[in-house]
Amino acid sequence: MSATGATGADTPDAPDAPDAPGVRGPGGAVGRGPDDRRESGRRSGRVPARGRPGGAFRRPSAVAVGGLAVAGAVLVSAVGGAGAPGGTSADRAAARSGPGAAVARPASATEPGAEPRPEKCADGSNPAESLKPSGASGKAVERIKKKGKLVVGVDQNSYLWGYRDPATGTIEGFDIDLVKAIARDLLGKDGADRIVYRTIPTDQRVPAIQSGDVDMVVRTMTINCLRRAQVAFSTAYFQAGQQLVVPKKHARVKGFDSSMRGKHVCYASGSTAEKMMKTPAYAALGARPVVVPNQLDCLVRMQLGEADATVTDSALGAGQAAQDPSVELVGQPETLEPYGVAMNLEDEDLVRRVNKVLEDYREHKWKSSYDRWLADDMMGTEGKKPAPPEPLYRD
Repeated sequence: MSATGATGADTPDAPDAPDAPGVRGPGGAVGRGPDDRRESGRRSGRVPARGRPGGAFRRPSAVAVGGLAVAGAVLVSAVGGAGAPGGTSADRAAARSGPGAAVARPASATEPGAEPRPEKCADGSNPAESLKPSGASGKAVERIKKKGKLVVGVDQNSYLWGYRDPATGTIEGFDIDLVKAIARDLLGKDGADRIVYRTIPTDQRVPAIQSGDVDMVVRTMTINCLRRAQVAFSTAYFQAGQQLVVPKKHARVKGFDSSMRGKHVCYASGSTAEKMMKTPAYAALGARPVVVPNQLDCLVRMQLGEADATVTDSALGAGQAAQDPSVELVGQPETLEPYGVAMNLEDEDLVRRVNKVLEDYREHKWKSSYDRWLADDMMGTEGKKPAPPEPLYRD
């Protein structure tokens, strides 16, 4: 199917994506998906419960233990040393929200359960370091202005981040708010109406940028050394980590341990979860991989009994738990994953321009977008002030 985008042009759906972001559980029962969150519910943080008389609202179920780790990933406001704290899991969770939490992340953790350490590239640099911001208009910025539209690769399947609202046909979420801010800076006050959204699966993000099919990708894309050699990244605007999503009842997988042996563990093709699970230490756990195009497909597989657990970014896992109250995040994140806006390596002026937008966005708009989309589902944040990662620059 196709849906009409903000410009009036068709924005084709990803070929593997369902017609609507809602998901079905065992026996074909419709689960609580993005189509259930109407505007009134979105503003109040309540979600309509299907099958209840009068369509009564309920608040999304709390993300259990792992939700604290999700919160810790974004409650970052300072950059410091890269040392890995020791102590109990609670001590480690507290340490992650302090100095050093926003620096980078490993391409995969060194071993299951180990404290995640920042990644260093072969040249000793931090992959999350980007180019200093500038409001100048170079070749790439002028190209976008000349064509009068911004073509962006996004997701339509990640609840709260980038998903298509069946009631309106529009794509919404935390990532989409940032896309609109970038478009307004590049194309003027009506920039948000001149965006062409191209929904792409996880493993097509880099090819879409390299081929010029999109000007940028804003799709919960982790910055790491391998990807930095293929595409250019902005500074980080969010941080998460690889974590497990399992059924609340009768979970067969308990963690990144011996309980994985022989179990079906799902993750998206081309994701950092796949990269981590293919490393020797994680492969030795003996899980049977279930590889799908998009992380939401894993939720469907779990509902159908075709997967015992999902490995995905903790932030996306929180979205799954909000979408389906029968699953939850467990344990602690295995990695540190900063999200960035991805662009072509040749478009340095565009990278600097986006970093300029992010300077203002962090100060004036990030918190309101967080409150609108994520605050209700990032549990364990009581008494803490959510904040984006501090930007890191290499020049």
